[in-house]
Amino acid sequence: MKCVVAVVRPFLVDKIFESLRLAPLEAVQVVEVKGFGRQKDYLEQYRDTEFELAFLPKVEITMWVDDYRVNEVVDCLIEAARTGRMGDGKIWIQSIAEQIDMT
Repeated sequence: MKCVVAVVRPFLVDKIFESLRLAPLEAVQVVEVKGFGRQKDYLEQYRDTEFELAFLPKVEITMWVDDYRVNEVVDCLIEAARTGRMGDGKIWIQSIAEQIDMT
């Protein structure tokens, strides 16, 4: 089992979930976050409004995926979230050592 974490632009979340609609996900968690990467105080255009912030709004999507389906899920994420501009986001893939169901 792998944990795939993607931090993406908020306005792309619907597009991302549409592309992941048929993906084999075990579970998903979505959290609104703020942060910045290499762009720092880069003047950003967000929903047709330009503004300058130290922390930009992002959405963190955490997904648990079977090992053999990780590449499929990551490809869907990249295709849906990539705009070609700085600040598109990041994807991390982590191995899960153990999973405990609390039911």
